[in-house]
Amino acid sequence: MTGTAIDFESIKKTQRAGWETGDYPRVGNTLQIIAELLVEAADVRAGRRVLDVACGQGNAAIAAARRFTEATGVDYATNLLAQGRERAAAEHLAVTFVEGDAERLPFPDDSFDLTLSTVGVMFAPDHQRAADELVRVTAVGGKIALACWTPSGMIGRLFKTVGGWAPPPAGTRPPTLWGTPEHLSELFGERVEWVGLTNRKYVFRYHSPAHFSEWFRRFYGPITRLAGNLSDQDLDRFSEDLAEVAREYNRADDGTVAAPAEYLEAVGVLRG
Repeated sequence: MTGTAIDFESIKKTQRAGWETGDYPRVGNTLQIIAELLVEAADVRAGRRVLDVACGQGNAAIAAARRFTEATGVDYATNLLAQGRERAAAEHLAVTFVEGDAERLPFPDDSFDLTLSTVGVMFAPDHQRAADELVRVTAVGGKIALACWTPSGMIGRLFKTVGGWAPPPAGTRPPTLWGTPEHLSELFGERVEWVGLTNRKYVFRYHSPAHFSEWFRRFYGPITRLAGNLSDQDLDRFSEDLAEVAREYNRADDGTVAAPAEYLEAVGVLRG
């Protein structure tokens, strides 16, 4: 990149407003299985110190707490943290939820045995700084485990569609790069030995492509915020564009949506 430095703080302010719009947990709660699989892939043990970064409503923190770990979730969207606390309380799980920025984690060095993120840290605009923070708070010999949407999958396609209506800030890199081994290698270098790199698929299931479009426009904060700024005519076009993404990846033949979305499940060990 050349020219003016990227104003990451302004980008994060806008992002935060997006996540605090709508009701993201209505979407995010459906992704719980991704967190359960990630925690199992990381082979977490009872009593371990676990951090869920950009935790949203706490999918990975809750999955870890179910396995009797000392689980903590951190996010900058306070409304999502509140829902995480409600979910944990409903299951009688001891999870600590902390307000904080993935690029400036509010924890000392070497605080955790396992640092997780499920489709969360990938949205930090400064990729390198976020990766450095994951390394900093993880103890040597501990694990970093990530689940991130891939560029070539359904959500990568969705983000490109949304980007056609609201282009990302100049100079920023796509969040779906985190869903490639090459980008992880660039970000973490020799500091992390990736012992597991597995492409998995999460299946989005909705009544119809139109239902998929409506759900994301109503509840997926960044899309909700964008939709609220469109004219009636543009909103109709945008709604159809979202529905077309579901149609493109749909494998159901009964009018419903069963659309596989690829993500990379990565588990690494922090070297000394």
